[in-house]
Amino acid sequence: MNDKILSHTKWECKYHVVFIPKYRKKLLYGQLRSYVGDILRMMARQKECEIEEGHLCEDHVHMLISIPPKYSVSQIVGYIKGKSAIYIARNFTGYKMNFGGQKFWARGYYVSTAGRDEQMIREYIRNQEKEDKKEDYMQQGSLFVK
Repeated sequence: MNDKILSHTKWECKYHVVFIPKYRKKLLYGQLRSYVGDILRMMARQKECEIEEGHLCEDHVHMLISIPPKYSVSQIVGYIKGKSAIYIARNFTGYKMNFGGQKFWARGYYVSTAGRDEQMIREYIRNQEKEDKKEDYMQQGSLFVK
């Protein structure tokens, strides 16, 4: 157990979070892919959180994140998505005055608690891209069978 400590609290709160770029565009590949992970980790550290496992798939992000109990999951995910969108807009699109950054991430997200299944979630995140490709291949194969 990797308990973390606040002033009067010992905690271990981990969440599996998934979110997508707006319109599920495949923006996470190419020039941005090598930077997005570092940007998300930097934003998480600013709120005393830690991304313990993460993977950038073609059109979505998976992460296992530790969030202190003094923050809600929605606060942290909103902060990470909002600030990273602004950072990306300013540093990669050339818009120095884009204070919204509203054109990068879609509005919603998926979250589940890690609890006792942490190792299973870590494996799922590591292998997600392979599974997506297998599924796409199987769907394409079934098109030709008819």
